[in-house]
Amino acid sequence: MGTLMELPQLVLLLFVTITFLQSGLDKVFDWKGNVSWLSSHFSKTFLGAMVPLLLAVITLAEIATGICAIIGIYGWFTGSYMNFALYAGFGSCITLLMLLFGQRVAKDYDGARTIVIYLVPCVLLLILAG
Repeated sequence: MGTLMELPQLVLLLFVTITFLQSGLDKVFDWKGNVSWLSSHFSKTFLGAMVPLLLAVITLAEIATGICAIIGIYGWFTGSYMNFALYAGFGSCITLLMLLFGQRVAKDYDGARTIVIYLVPCVLLLILAG
């Protein structure tokens, strides 16, 4: 089991689990709605024609990150699988950087700013787990 000094890592793993699994599963269960909205969002960019492929990549990255976080939570309690906290931190940062890139390309600066808010705790998880 993790120590009290490692409690922030557990909280951040819970944050990553909730954030990325919810987002990934939303994309799975509302695929058409997400493709429709994103196709419109990126219609005037070079990414417009690639929305379904890019959405699939982001969806897989989000779900994989959430699963790594769940395994990391299990590892926090059992003292095993601690590398999965690091994988969750790295996966969350890479996924958010992909999303940030898309928002910047779409010139959605408010959306990009929101992603940076999510990036801060993910970088902190990466530091704590590393």
